Amino acid sequence: MAYLANPSRTMEIVKKYDLSIQKKFGQNFLINEGIIEDIIDAAKITKDDIVLEIGPGIGTLTQYIAESAKQVICVEIDKMLMPILADTLSEYQNVEVINNDILKVNISELIGNRNNGNRVKVVANLPYYITTPIIMKLLEEETIIESITVMIQKEVADRMEEGPGSKDYGALSLAVQYYSKPEIVTKVPPSCFIPQPGVDSAVITLRRYDTPPVEVDDETYMFKLVRAAFNQRRKTLMNGLTHDSTLGLSKEKVSKALDEMGISATIRGEALSLQDFANLSNILCR
Repeated sequence: MAYLANPSRTMEIVKKYDLSIQKKFGQNFLINEGIIEDIIDAAKITKDDIVLEIGPGIGTLTQYIAESAKQVICVEIDKMLMPILADTLSEYQNVEVINNDILKVNISELIGNRNNGNRVKVVANLPYYITTPIIMKLLEEETIIESITVMIQKEVADRMEEGPGSKDYGALSLAVQYYSKPEIVTKVPPSCFIPQPGVDSAVITLRRYDTPPVEVDDETYMFKLVRAAFNQRRKTLMNGLTHDSTLGLSKEKVSKALDEMGISATIRGEALSLQDFANLSNILCR
């Protein structure tokens, strides 16, 4: 039975193993059962699901996932946590813990060998310092992942959900919204963790699209345009694109493309929607 989601039980484990909480791995352990239940509900976990959990820590969230899912595959980078997880997860026969860096793991191979190629759901309390690289790795895993439900820094969650014109809107917003539909589930104060982080957190679910919402001839090229457009937000889109040496675009070519789209040459990248970037990419790729 899940029992770790409270301060006293968490501290018992910390003291029992003389655990040194690793700031370098962004370790903040959840101690609020209500938030954990929100995560499980948002992920829509059933007894038919295989769940990939990233960074199980001492196994707090893992216990709840294991009671709801068919199988849980955990990837934990900190080898010092392995004996603790062997203890806290000992009663769960449907949990497998792998000591590795998720950024170095071939997720398709890992999951495909255990789930006959069927899609999985990802659940995690992610380290804030490395949230974006992990999210992008997960989103780019083609069709092996069905959904991603994660605890992340609230500021980053806001950026994922934002649309054109907002100060939080940027390259991350566009990348996330190209691959998935983001939805912030709940906001989480620092008091829900040991140790307490210095920022507010949020649980967000990214439900992956079977087909992206826009048609683009070359998505790699489109995201090069996106990065160039947001590299220096104060620049106009024209200057951002033409000053990026990797694109090799002339002002004449960009001006002609924007004119074809009915967009002013003085517009900034933050004003363009995902559809606008797809259209621009398709025109410039001709």
